[in-house]
Amino acid sequence: MPTQRWRPARALIWVALAAAVGGPIAAAAFSPQLQWRGPIYILAGFAGIVALGLVLVQPLLIGGYLPGLSAYRGRRAHRWIGGALVVAVAIHVGGLWITSPPDMIDALLFASPTLFSPFGVIAMWAIFAVATMAALRRRWGLRARTWRIVHMPLAIVIVAGGVVHAVLIEGTMETVSKAALCVLVVVATVAVMADLRARRKRGTSREETM
Repeated sequence: MPTQRWRPARALIWVALAAAVGGPIAAAAFSPQLQWRGPIYILAGFAGIVALGLVLVQPLLIGGYLPGLSAYRGRRAHRWIGGALVVAVAIHVGGLWITSPPDMIDALLFASPTLFSPFGVIAMWAIFAVATMAALRRRWGLRARTWRIVHMPLAIVIVAGGVVHAVLIEGTMETVSKAALCVLVVVATVAVMADLRARRKRGTSREETM
């Protein structure tokens, strides 16, 4: 009986997550600005929206906040979603490069006049750095503590840079849904980091008492 009581709550969490990620994508699909954009530019733009949604999913997975997933499955999904995030960012940047190489060169050289460009570029390099270290973690022999020390600051850079980048862009994303997604990304990241830190402290205190 307790399991049956909790099933609606679990389903509600997944529905809320789907709405948070899918809402901005659906709203952007009805943007009038798409009428003046080519298919490659549109693909690049939606890849950026998907990337922001994946950034929301990542802390929820590693924090164990998504029901129905064990800790092992959550960590494994976290790695797969990380790979999907890299692909989404690559499509986003690659598509913009194809449609406007000079603008992308200026962005990558931090010479772009637009305020949102440097935040997006910084977040991009942080994503690529995390992905590279995750792929080479075993080869480099990185311990769990070392991995956390490196990964956590980069995750903060990814979230901060990605959110500011999205907020400053006035594009196809609808304002309210974009703002809601950005707020959720920040709240989820801060909450999970604080929760993980508290868990580690409790684990350390238990070891000391033993």
